[in-house]
Amino acid sequence: MVIKVFLASSSGSTAIKKKQQDVVGFLEALKVDYTPLDIACNEDNRMWMRQNVPEDKKPANGIPLPPQIFNEESYCGDYDTFFDAKEDNLVYTFLGLPPPPGSKEAEQADKDNIVENGTHAEENLDDTIVPVEDRNGDSNKEVKQATDENEEGEGDEEEQEGAAKEETAESVGDEAPTVKEEEEAAVEETDEVTEDTEGQAEEEEEQEEEDLQSEEEEELRQLEEEEAE
Repeated sequence: MVIKVFLASSSGSTAIKKKQQDVVGFLEALKVDYTPLDIACNEDNRMWMRQNVPEDKKPANGIPLPPQIFNEESYCGDYDTFFDAKEDNLVYTFLGLPPPPGSKEAEQADKDNIVENGTHAEENLDDTIVPVEDRNGDSNKEVKQATDENEEGEGDEEEQEGAAKEETAESVGDEAPTVKEEEEAAVEETDEVTEDTEGQAEEEEEQEEEDLQSEEEEELRQLEEEEAE
């Protein structure tokens, strides 16, 4: 990229000469390569300058005055815009050139990049913010799953308790007849004992009657013997 500075070497205006010297002197101090183009001695340079200065940058009479600065075919500005850029430490930006490392303009560019990146980072943070519902989506799913598992576990426990109750009832049902059978057996045994007792009592009564009868017969026999004597 070539910086072109259009100058008037034989200008009679002291102000124009001073402005030209300021621009050239500052570019040389910055060690910026430039090409001076004289419009006073070269009609082509003068016509090219006038044609390539944007209409909105031209003065009221339509004739731009030197110094005018270009980067190749791109218009940079006149003395006033150059001076403003110099005051703001933005000469390289004004010229369309990258600032050299360590320059004030480079440091300012780094700060601007940091601020810009920080802003972008904040924007990215905003973009990456996940709604509470979405963040808790997995947690809610886990909680729901755990709840379902607990409910299933409770259901299994209830089924197990129900099965245990049924088994207990069946066991009781199975044992109940056994007890009843034992009671019936006991009643039968009691009846048998009672029958046996009654039988014995009857036999004893019969024996007693026989004994009484025998005693009576013995007494009668003795009486008969006594009377016979």
